[in-house]
Amino acid sequence: MTTTHPHLPRGATANERYAVDIGPERAGWAHSSLRVVELAPGGTHTFATGDSEWIVLPLEGACTVRVDGTEEGQSPPPGEFQLRGRTSVFASATDFAYAPRDARVQIASGAGGRFALAGAKCERRLPARYGPAPEVPVEQRGSGNCARQVRGFAAADAFDCDKLIAVEVITPGGNWSSYPPHKHDEHRPGEESELEEIYYFEIEGPNGLGYQRVFPSREGGTDVLAEVRSGDAVLVPDGWHGPSIAQPGHAMYYLNVMAGPGKTREWRIRFHPDHTETTGGYR
Repeated sequence: MTTTHPHLPRGATANERYAVDIGPERAGWAHSSLRVVELAPGGTHTFATGDSEWIVLPLEGACTVRVDGTEEGQSPPPGEFQLRGRTSVFASATDFAYAPRDARVQIASGAGGRFALAGAKCERRLPARYGPAPEVPVEQRGSGNCARQVRGFAAADAFDCDKLIAVEVITPGGNWSSYPPHKHDEHRPGEESELEEIYYFEIEGPNGLGYQRVFPSREGGTDVLAEVRSGDAVLVPDGWHGPSIAQPGHAMYYLNVMAGPGKTREWRIRFHPDHTETTGGYR
């Protein structure tokens, strides 16, 4: 269970380095992290990865990502990646860079921009790598008012990480996504994996909003119905989550960051037995 309220409005976790800064200590759990860094033109940001692996994901703008080992002779070797990025999260999928644990990362942006850092505590130290935008799986899921687009840039079967799982979802205005309600808070081999999850939201257009529901799967579990706006986040340590509802006329974006204690990196979910509409699919 988290030690903070599951709904974190824009600015609730901001500090001098990050517009959003959610780590295990803040969330009250053990694995998943999300940061958002905003760079002015010509700006740079440097951080140590520590005991976590990280993906640098442009939300708006382009950047150069430099990954270095923290000790002489440490593998994997350094990497430098030019990320073309995108004009906004609603424009397209984007390229990204993976940085391993025990490394030092520098992000530099000539024109400035906003960049998400999706992280997870991990054990293996994998090579620093570039993820090309054309290789990001983009899938249309659901139908009717449950239709949405899923960009599985770091889905469990799409890009190799040790623990981190991350995807993006675009929900058209007036539609529901993350439906039917589902959960992944228990280890049930072959059926369900235990994963902490962060939802980070952006809403298209001025004054746009959406709604996010999480309800208990156990006594005393997470229970929230939140009105969400751009820059908000919702923590899902446990519970049935969904739907995510977009205001008519305002598309909703969310970035899902997940990780858990399982030995196998996998995303297995159970649907709520009272909500089994076939138009929903998942996510």
